[in-house]
Amino acid sequence: MKILFLVRHAKSSWKHADELSDAERPLNKRGERDAPFMGELLLRKGILPDMLVSSPALRALSTAKEFANTFEYLESKIEVEDRVYLASAGALLGVIQNFDNDFDSIMVFGHNPGLTEFINLFENVFIDNLPTCGVVCIAFSANNWSEAEPENGKVLWVEYPKLYAV
Repeated sequence: MKILFLVRHAKSSWKHADELSDAERPLNKRGERDAPFMGELLLRKGILPDMLVSSPALRALSTAKEFANTFEYLESKIEVEDRVYLASAGALLGVIQNFDNDFDSIMVFGHNPGLTEFINLFENVFIDNLPTCGVVCIAFSANNWSEAEPENGKVLWVEYPKLYAV
């Protein structure tokens, strides 16, 4: 079995949108609060993924680093994957199917709309929008990531900060 955690980056700032590229947008104050909160929530659930993978966008990588710090996972071990940045559902599936089989649980930090579209490929759930800093857990009944498909996967749960009135 392979376990995938998808995390939408925490809330980002549009304060200097005219000066920064989309990839350079930082987290805003709410994002800086929500990312460690969600990391702690997952840690209390006993979740410690084997590997963290992030889009290179500053808002996603900053979210990944907050989770890494909570998990006591070295920031330097976060794998930055360019193909996750603004990826479609199909592109995300391609990234996932190429993961190293030595890792049984992987957490990916990315973006909408691709994350929501990917989640909605699974028959047991439908969401309108994965909120910022939302986390989804998907279990695949597969021994290899190359076999991970919506047909053999199941969304186990969805968590996000507003469920806890943070």
